[in-house]
Amino acid sequence: MSLVIVDTGCANLASVQYAFERLGVTPIISDDANVIKTANRVVLPGVGSAPFAMRSINAKNLKPVLKTLDQPVIGICLGMQLLYETLEEGGDTVEGLGLVPGAIRALETGNLPSPHMGWNKITPLKKDPLLKGVTAGDYAYFVHSFAADVSENTLAQAEYGTPFTAMTRKDNVWGCQFHPERSSKTGAQILKNFLDIKL
Repeated sequence: MSLVIVDTGCANLASVQYAFERLGVTPIISDDANVIKTANRVVLPGVGSAPFAMRSINAKNLKPVLKTLDQPVIGICLGMQLLYETLEEGGDTVEGLGLVPGAIRALETGNLPSPHMGWNKITPLKKDPLLKGVTAGDYAYFVHSFAADVSENTLAQAEYGTPFTAMTRKDNVWGCQFHPERSSKTGAQILKNFLDIKL
């Protein structure tokens, strides 16, 4: 199986790479459109700011490629947020990839500190191949200040001040707001499920 981790120029790629290597798959890290298009699986990672990430993606001319993929794709953390139509950050509204309907906004944490950082429970809302072996109350590791509201595309939610989308899906595209590569057995199960998905 060929698995490409998209080099967005703004991600800690090594930890995602090692997580898949532990599952017996050696990923290719690339920003080459042809390599991405022909992969069996595509991972869109991301850490940092949405404006910088989208500038990098646009500078590499990757947006048209990412919008037309038909194999299984998964976005992780900021990578999941980039899947949405718009991202509101720092007073700006950034146009995302538009693969999942909706907007990313500042997480309403109430009296809790922001960013939301650490382990939190996830609650599956639907049956999905990505959620095989994942049950309500399983923990995942989050680091984020922005999130998507719970919507019809939400596979699992978490709560930090307010409920938000922890996992999403639209057609062949999935997303995890948390870091599965840092989420112990639950994260490893989700990444294994992603490798096993058949469309």
